[in-house]
This record gives sequence, structure tokens and C-alpha cells, in this order.
Amino acid sequence: MEHIIHPIPPFYRPDSKILILGSFPSVKSRESRFFYGHPQNRFWKLMVRLFQEEQLPVTIEEKAALLERHRIAAWDSIHACDIEGSSDSSIRNVEPNDFREILETADIRQIFTNGKKSHEIYTKYCLPQTGREAVCLPSTSPANAAWNMDRLADAWCVILRDL
Repeated sequence: MEHIIHPIPPFYRPDSKILILGSFPSVKSRESRFFYGHPQNRFWKLMVRLFQEEQLPVTIEEKAALLERHRIAAWDSIHACDIEGSSDSSIRNVEPNDFREILETADIRQIFTNGKKSHEIYTKYCLPQTGREAVCLPSTSPANAAWNMDRLADAWCVILRDL
């Protein structure tokens, strides 16, 4: 287990309306230097489906453009932690992210957490700082096999109301 500092800066624009928070970037995301970098993570497929996009974004530029087009900010609940690989269940010694810059700069209407671990960390460490409740959505991780794409889309469509 190693102590890792989050290597990816937050993605947001002044007109971002929602903030989607993961827990901590996977090994693949840390390598690619952008969110949801593991090819088996269903986040980008889900965004394409919800927003009826033509193509699945592949490059960081394409992914960033999709987020920007739909006024989505993205980051993670954790700034640094001890973690084994990409395993959320191994996370220890959490240092939460500071959301002040995003919340003071962007027009965030609602915060959503991608999965239970992100929600648990946000609620424990970040909610006292932000004073803003987050809505917990089912994880897009392939480890969340109980949720197929149809179920994920049904649950995640709530993000559309705040855009």
C-alpha cells in the first residue's frame, strides 16, 4: 500500500452546473491523467447515452469537451490516501479535497457522488466544509456489476434536472 497524492486537477468552468465526484482515481486514470480512464469504467458510455452524443470520447480533449458542453465539473472526494492499486476498499488515511475554489468560481447547483465510497468520504470530510449535501449515485465502476447500463442510466438521469 502506498500513500498517493491526487495527480489530476479538478475539471470545471465558471458555467459548470453540477459537480460529479469519484472517490480517488484508479491506476489507469492516474496513468492517463484524467477521470475515468479505465476502459471498463462505464462513466463515459453513460454520459454519451444520457446526452445522446454521437461518439464515445476517447482522448482527454474529447472527454473534457463533453464535460464542458454539458456544464459538468468533475473531481474526486479524496486529495491523498493510502491505497492498494485501484481498490476503494483498501483506502486508508484519507485527506479530503478542498472544494472552495470550485464552489466559489463555478455556478454549481448540485454535487453528485459516483458510488458509495465517494459519498462516504464526502459526507464525513467534505460536507462539514461545504455545507452542501451530495446525491449518491450508483458507481460506474465495473466492480459494480449488479448495475447494468439500463439501471445506471435510470439512476443517473437525475443529473439532467440540474443542468
